[in-house]
Amino acid sequence: MITNRVLIMKIEDAAKLLEISGTLTKNIIRKAYKKSSYKYHPDKGGSVEMMQAINQAYEALKDFEGDIEAGTLGYSDLLNEALLKVIHLANVSIEVCGAWVWVTGDTKQYSKELGKNGAGFWWAKKKQAWYFRPSDWKSSSRGTWSLDRIRGEHGSQKVKGQYQKRLAS
Repeated sequence: MITNRVLIMKIEDAAKLLEISGTLTKNIIRKAYKKSSYKYHPDKGGSVEMMQAINQAYEALKDFEGDIEAGTLGYSDLLNEALLKVIHLANVSIEVCGAWVWVTGDTKQYSKELGKNGAGFWWAKKKQAWYFRPSDWKSSSRGTWSLDRIRGEHGSQKVKGQYQKRLAS
């Protein structure tokens, strides 16, 4: 379950999650949302967490009409795969900030599972956190922003997987 700390998702990030670009209309956004909802539904191989990210993207875009630049093709697939690879990890916090995923907490024991040969996350030494982002996206802050500033700028959604829920109870 994703719990919303801040209900903000940039329109550009939402469009990338729904894999749409160009001149957007409400009809195009709705069709992309339905397609993504079907594709990432937990019964179809997705996860509850991915569905909630898709729902949040639709909420951010549902009243938007205008032009959006093309983004990373297939990013939703990459994000879904990465979430499915890390959602079972115990004693970590998984957080979606915009279109990036951050993993914090007791991650040292999972460095091989999280790293580029595992789930494809990268280590941010200054933030003491792992991150996943589209390969063609680069940070405009050059790593100088704190996680709190990133949360404020891009929004934050905590992810709590089924495995993590069982451990907590």
